[in-house]
Amino acid sequence: MSDITRHHTGARMSQIVSHNGTIYLAGQVGNPEDTVTEQTRTCLEKVDTLLAEAGSDKTRILQTTIWLADMKDFAEMNEIWDAWVPQGHTPARACGEAKLATPKHLVEFIVVAAHA
Repeated sequence: MSDITRHHTGARMSQIVSHNGTIYLAGQVGNPEDTVTEQTRTCLEKVDTLLAEAGSDKTRILQTTIWLADMKDFAEMNEIWDAWVPQGHTPARACGEAKLATPKHLVEFIVVAAHA
């Protein structure tokens, strides 16, 4: 039986869960007062930090799910994503519209990655 490792665990969720060489990150959001561009940058910075802590990096991302509060922000979010994601290592990805934790949260990233 493989161990499950959890980091930054609270009553509701863990920020990182690792099992069988796979890393699962909780949904990452930015500052609700920022624009979708800044929220996207913050989310991706958090992803970088958490993956490094878990022993991985963005070249090892297997899948990303992105939730936007409004699909009108799709191009703006993609501009930041496209500059951040390593070409040749783009993960499977889905992006949809959803109501997020608060009305001022505009984007949320959910990442699954392999250990390095």
